[in-house]
Amino acid sequence: MSNVFHILEERGFVEQVSDREQAIALLENPITCYIGFDPTASSLHLGSLVPIMSLAHMQRAGHRPIAVVGGGTTLVGDPSGKTEMRKLMSREEINQNAVGIKSQLARFIDFTNDRAIMVNNADWLAPLNYIDFLRDIGRHFSVNRMLAAESYRVRLETGLSFIEFNYMLLQAYDYWYLFKHYDCLLQMGGNDQWGNILAGADLVRRLEAQTVHAITFPLITTSSGIKMGKTQKGAVWLDRDLTSPYDYYQYWINQDDRDVERFLALFTFLPMDEVRRLGALKEAEIRVAKEVLAHEATRLSHGKEEADNARDAARRLFGADESELSESVPSHQVSAEELGRGIPVYYLFERVHLCKTRSDARRLILQGGAYVNNERVEAFDRVIGLKDLHNGSILLRAGKKRYLRIVARN
Repeated sequence: MSNVFHILEERGFVEQVSDREQAIALLENPITCYIGFDPTASSLHLGSLVPIMSLAHMQRAGHRPIAVVGGGTTLVGDPSGKTEMRKLMSREEINQNAVGIKSQLARFIDFTNDRAIMVNNADWLAPLNYIDFLRDIGRHFSVNRMLAAESYRVRLETGLSFIEFNYMLLQAYDYWYLFKHYDCLLQMGGNDQWGNILAGADLVRRLEAQTVHAITFPLITTSSGIKMGKTQKGAVWLDRDLTSPYDYYQYWINQDDRDVERFLALFTFLPMDEVRRLGALKEAEIRVAKEVLAHEATRLSHGKEEADNARDAARRLFGADESELSESVPSHQVSAEELGRGIPVYYLFERVHLCKTRSDARRLILQGGAYVNNERVEAFDRVIGLKDLHNGSILLRAGKKRYLRIVARN
């Protein structure tokens, strides 16, 4: 089997590495590696997919992943990538958010028979005695070096709280703890974690006289410069209750043509020969590659049945036949009484989040991008009512690909 470092590098995962040649040599044999996931929300979002997929590749190559739920570090708040202090969360909120993370990760990583493990850093951080921690761990950290780290340096301009200043020490302690108790030799993470990961590697060197390694991933943006996973509706979540499988599928199939090959490499397990073949498709044929990307990504997150349903629904909608409208298409209920009174179409588009504001909805209509039951809306003040129901629902469309079904509720 190929060295997993070469697999990750070829697929676009590697941004920085502590020592490339040493890392390649290390990964010639099975090791334990880890990535941390702070449970700041009830679900992971698309921004977590690069680290998740990297752990899955590690496991497929015979290595053992550790997924660390940051129950302890989340109490402090990571300043990385933020211009202001995160809202402090209670232990109850953090523990509740942590509940669903393992089930989401288990779609990508096999936790059976200790092939991968999940731990919560609150188990070893919460009992720490602060004075002992400062004497035993804090003395190994240079404030000057810490302030030079990107995550701290940027925040100095807007204000860095003392509690956040401790975050690097805690994450470094995580690395030492996992090395000591699980023989963990590699930490991976987003590129904004580079300083924190190196601090952990340095702490292991100081305390144990051992070398451990670091790999970071690039910040993934689309060709239009938008951060991966951001949409007009907000973040794209891995929890089906927050982002439906259909909306998840649509997110992928609506990607820019220029991003298809890169995203196939990062977010699917397709062989790279197939990734390159699909990425080379041009013009109308690129739709085939996008469908493969959307189906594979949705299958990994939600299972084959949901991916098939989303693909079937998208194909029917792309064919503009609302009579075959699938239940997989997202819907919004409106009372029959309200439809009887009538709803201005620009208000309805804003209300169901096809447009951010009513002004955006008016603009969409005036530009000819709003459709009701596949008929272009000619006037922004057109009233939608019971007369527009077809087989008990009304099909709204914003632009070429964003659909929503209005269902009448008695």
